[in-house]
Amino acid sequence: MKRYTLPVAITALLLAFWFSPDAQEIAAGVAIFLFGMLMLEDGFKLFGGGALERLLERATRSTPRAISFGILSTSLLQSSSLVSIVTISFLSAGLISLVGGVGIIFGANIGTTTGAWLVAGLGLKVDIAAYAMPMIAISIVLVFQKAKLLRGIGYALGGLGFLFLGIHYMKEGFDAFQDQIDLTRFALSGLLGLVIYSLIGTTATVVMQSSHATMVLILTALAARQISYENALALAIGANIGTTVTAIIGSLGANFQGKRLALAHLIFNMTTAMVALAFIAPLRDMVDKISDLVGIGVADYALRLAVFHTVFNVLGVALMLPFLTRLIAFLERRMPEPIPDVSRPRYLNEAIDEFPQTLESALRKEVFHLYENAAELILHGLNLHRDAVFATSDVAALVRSSRRPLELDLNEAYERRVKTLYSGIVEFASRAGDARVDPDIAQRIYALRDVASNIVQAVKSVKHLRRNMLRYTVRPQGAPTELYDDLRTQIARIAVEIRKLSLADPQDRSTLWFDLERARIEEDARSTAQRVDALIRKRELSAVAATSFMNDAAYAYGAMRELIEAARRYYVERDSSVAEVEQILSLDEEELKEAMTSTGATPAPKDPVTRLS
Repeated sequence: MKRYTLPVAITALLLAFWFSPDAQEIAAGVAIFLFGMLMLEDGFKLFGGGALERLLERATRSTPRAISFGILSTSLLQSSSLVSIVTISFLSAGLISLVGGVGIIFGANIGTTTGAWLVAGLGLKVDIAAYAMPMIAISIVLVFQKAKLLRGIGYALGGLGFLFLGIHYMKEGFDAFQDQIDLTRFALSGLLGLVIYSLIGTTATVVMQSSHATMVLILTALAARQISYENALALAIGANIGTTVTAIIGSLGANFQGKRLALAHLIFNMTTAMVALAFIAPLRDMVDKISDLVGIGVADYALRLAVFHTVFNVLGVALMLPFLTRLIAFLERRMPEPIPDVSRPRYLNEAIDEFPQTLESALRKEVFHLYENAAELILHGLNLHRDAVFATSDVAALVRSSRRPLELDLNEAYERRVKTLYSGIVEFASRAGDARVDPDIAQRIYALRDVASNIVQAVKSVKHLRRNMLRYTVRPQGAPTELYDDLRTQIARIAVEIRKLSLADPQDRSTLWFDLERARIEEDARSTAQRVDALIRKRELSAVAATSFMNDAAYAYGAMRELIEAARRYYVERDSSVAEVEQILSLDEEELKEAMTSTGATPAPKDPVTRLS
């Protein structure tokens, strides 16, 4: 079916142009208007710098604030579709609650009515094309500037210019129709007219992917007296239904939370539309009274339509708000949270790709998901239960008592629970790097990818030492068992300390701890080597067992270094002022060498740390 959609649409347009040249002006007006909306959205994304995302996080702390944010943001951006997509993106990334997301959708439906007021009150009564031309000309100069802020302003200014120009051409096209075709001959009254024109409004919005563009088309046609006032009301109701399609499409790549929000959007708009259709006569009387009260002329149907659009959307919110809790409960029952599959990415989906704040936040959560999987495999690979390790106050005693081998295919578990996630993270980071994001955000995204690499390397190291570890720790065998138990204890201790970091407040984390821990690892590596030498001389350890152990010790200390480096990159605060203080407190390379020398340790060679440009 999709294969024929484009040819049919183009053929229909060409036929319309053939039979009525004036249809070209209306079609061009719609196209220019939609192009202006795209430019406006691109401009916002370019110079917004994550401002909307940051506001969105703060605005969902209560339902009234979420609704207010939806009204304000949609009024400023003149695109409820963009606000809906941003909200789905944040909800999918787990940054806002479902209640907050639904509140924003409620507010966006009210905010989108401001577009009708602008068009009816200004666009149809002023020669806005005269303002559009200079705006477009200035915007082109700004678009070609290197500064991102100026380019963003240029796109936004050009978008507004094309919006104005599109309205002008739609108005001119419908005015020209008056001399050729009287579309009011197709007007339908009564219930049949309400149903048919509501469906037409829905279809037009689905095709154009913009209820705002549909409302402009309705208003310009109404101003040119090409449609009746009654049919225009039905078209406006249909446009509200059609706007949910954008949210539904945006939710296709989202997780279950994004799909819940899209369903809430559909339920809200359908309920509002049904109530408006059922009570169209009382609503029209209310609109007339309000219009008379504020001085809107009896024959000014365009402004009266703007009043109607606002009234039925506000009434829809007032109707649904008392049932918000029940709506959320219904959504959660209808779309239950799936049983988490630890082997698949939880937060990386297409719905979050458009906005920089969600890119970084979702990736950060996914990297932590990878670490949780990896920590469990590392501890189980050492024959230790993760929950027992995190619950004990004496890790060494727990290690000595853990002799029974755990049923675990570490290679299979690595492929399923670590490698698959890591592949998803690498692919996502590359995709995010290709997107138009701030260099600082791109740098942090690549840094998170490197954290994932550290984690994966730690798991690989444990894979290498597991065979000999099982050989010497399932039953006591003297010195080799004690040596391997010490390695198990040290790795488990690192896992416990990293867990404490995850539970600590950000201000309580210091880079000094990482440097001291790194020094301790190097000291332990040195003392372990000296201990092995002493055991060989005492003939308590054979040369063969010593060789195997030294290789395994290299893997174990490599895993510890990778885990410490991953924790450093993940948990150190990004705030510049905090980072500066931490840098003063942290040990530099010379101080680290002095600390290790004072304990008799020698720095061991480390893998080079990737430096981001």
